[in-house]
Amino acid sequence: MIAPDKLPAMAKAARKEHAALVKRLSASDPRKLDDRMHALHEAVFDTINCLDCANCCRTLGPRITDADVQRIAASLRIKPSVFVERFLVVDEEGDYIFRSMPCPFLGSDNYCSIYEARPKACREYPHTDKRRVYQVMPLTLKNSATCPAVFEILERLRKGG
Repeated sequence: MIAPDKLPAMAKAARKEHAALVKRLSASDPRKLDDRMHALHEAVFDTINCLDCANCCRTLGPRITDADVQRIAASLRIKPSVFVERFLVVDEEGDYIFRSMPCPFLGSDNYCSIYEARPKACREYPHTDKRRVYQVMPLTLKNSATCPAVFEILERLRKGG
């Protein structure tokens, strides 16, 4: 696995090639792209353990929906208003995000203490197994600087995988 601290430089070096690839892929047959991306997602995540990295949990502030607030507050056995007050702020786009990073629920062992109730954005990250993945290809390019698996998926696609 690519070390998370080396990933930003590697992504920057590959950005031009990856951006061209993403542009080309975004214009391809959506069903074929889904099939390719889903197969690569499975293959790459068979070799990468997110618990060895947790870079997304350290560096990305996921959008927290109202449904997330309800679910997480219930799992913590606190009122939603208390959860919001204690853990969230509103960002410049008007969305809830965690008050601090890394994620306040990330343990030193990289385990999430609210894993079963985690936010939808966390459940879906890095979005490489999403249906109609062409819709999130620009996000995939961005995520390649954070997630070693996404970087590897793009590299395999670039090499014809």
